[in-house]
This record gives sequence, C-alpha cells and structure tokens, in this order.
Amino acid sequence: MRKPISDTERRKRRRRRRIQVVIIYTALAVALAWFLESQATTTVIFVRHAEKAAQPADDPGLSPAGLRRAAELSRQLVDADVIAGIDAVYSTPFRRTEETARPVAEALGLPINAYDANDTESIMDYIVREHKGKIILVVGHSNTVPALIGNMGASKRVPEIAEDEYDNIYIVSIPWFGKTKTIRLRYGEPYVP
Repeated sequence: MRKPISDTERRKRRRRRRIQVVIIYTALAVALAWFLESQATTTVIFVRHAEKAAQPADDPGLSPAGLRRAAELSRQLVDADVIAGIDAVYSTPFRRTEETARPVAEALGLPINAYDANDTESIMDYIVREHKGKIILVVGHSNTVPALIGNMGASKRVPEIAEDEYDNIYIVSIPWFGKTKTIRLRYGEPYVP
C-alpha cells in the first residue's frame, strides 16, 4: 500500500515542476533568439573606387576629386546602420581602392581586408559565410563590381559601369529567407555620360 503524500511534499514537487518549465522555456527562448540572430539579413554595400589620378600609370592613387568622393562616401556610410555601423571593409590591394575605403575604415576603427579582384566568387562566398547578419563595404573596380553582385545571387542585370562613372552605390540585402534585393543609389559629384 502506498503512503499518502504530505502537503509539504506536494508543494515541493509543484515548485520543482514550475522551475523545470521555466528553465525549459528560457532555454527555448535563448535558442530561438540565437537562431534568428544568426539567420539575420546580410547587407553588402558595393562601390567602385573613386576618381583615380593619372600618375603613376601602373597603380595610381586618388585624384583630388577622388579624395573628395571618398570623404563623401565616408560621410554617407559611417552612420549607415544607426545601431552598430559597418562591420567590415574589403578592398582590392590597389592604391585607388584602398584610398577609397580608408576614410570609412578609419572613421569606424576597422581594418581594410584585401581580396583578390580576379576571384570574385570565392570572396563573396567568404563574406556571406563569415559576416552573416552584418553590414559589409566592398570597394572594387568598374569591371568587378557587377560580377561581385552577380556572384551573390543578386541581380545579374547590373549595368556596365563606364570608365568615368564613379557615383554608384549598390546595396545588396541577403535575407536568411526570401529573395536577395539590389538597390542602386548615387553619391557625390553626379556622373554625366
């Protein structure tokens, strides 16, 4: 025959069950929050380097107009995300791209990560994998920016960038679920064909 359970023992069991339920719900909430955060939208901002100087011909830096455009890019992007700002900056190892990226990187205290302009596919895979849910600036060239955007699963119809066209900003949003979106904006001195 079973012994009757005292009221004190019943209360202890109920209290333990409540604590177990609270712990389980808390663990589920934390796991769900972590999952949703890890699956957040990744935003990649693409720009072509600013106006380049004529000399030296093999690896020119920026012209005075290019320095002004790089400063304007920094002004536009330093507060791009009102909470945290840009999380990483990527540039090809050429002077003109590094000098375009430098004002943004310095304002945010970020290093400039170099990438190979000839390997657009692997750098985009790397950026999306390593910076999920972040905002990334990528500075490229007129012939690489459309390929970079296309390799992200974004629009394959990015128009060609003219030799003297420097005012495009492409914003690519990659949600964890749904369609990748590409937005083109303009900044600085406008391009006149």
